[in-house]
Amino acid sequence: MNFRLRPWQDADAYVAAELVSTNISRFMSDAFPGNDVEKWAKLVLFANENPSAFYRVIEVDGKFAGSIGVLICNDILRMNAELGYWIGDQYKCRGIMTEAVKEMVQLVFDNFEVTRIYATPFGNNFASHRVLEKAGFKIEAMFEKIYIKNGMKQDELVFAIRR
Repeated sequence: MNFRLRPWQDADAYVAAELVSTNISRFMSDAFPGNDVEKWAKLVLFANENPSAFYRVIEVDGKFAGSIGVLICNDILRMNAELGYWIGDQYKCRGIMTEAVKEMVQLVFDNFEVTRIYATPFGNNFASHRVLEKAGFKIEAMFEKIYIKNGMKQDELVFAIRR
C-alpha cells in the first residue's frame, strides 16, 4: 500500500467527480458534491482558502483515490474538529482509509490547538465504524433516526479520539 496525503489542486475536482459512486454518496451528507464538477471546484476553493478547513487528497500509487479532511470548530467548540472522508470503491478493503485517518489525526493534533477529533457516520455505515475503531476512535454517543437520507431515517453515531 503506497499512499500519501497531499493538498487539493484545481484539477482534482474533475477526478473526484469521476470517482464518486452511488455506493459512496449514500453514506454522505446531501451537501456532498457527488458527480458535480462545479460543486467539487467550489469545495477545492473552500478547502484551499478557509483556515478552519484542513482537507487532503488521498493519493494511492500516484492516483487520486479519495479525500479526507477536518473542519476546525469555532466558538465554544473551538478545541474540536469534525472529520470526514471517502475513498473510491476500487481502493476499499485495503486498509488505506484506516491509515489515512491515523495520519490525519496526527497532522491535526500536531498543527492545530485541537484536543478532540470526532466523526459522525450513519448507523448503518459499518465499514466506517470499523475504520474509526481501528484508528483509535471510541464511540461516544448514538442518536436514533436523526438523519434523513434518500427518504429514510438513519441513526447517527459519534466517534471521537482525544489528544
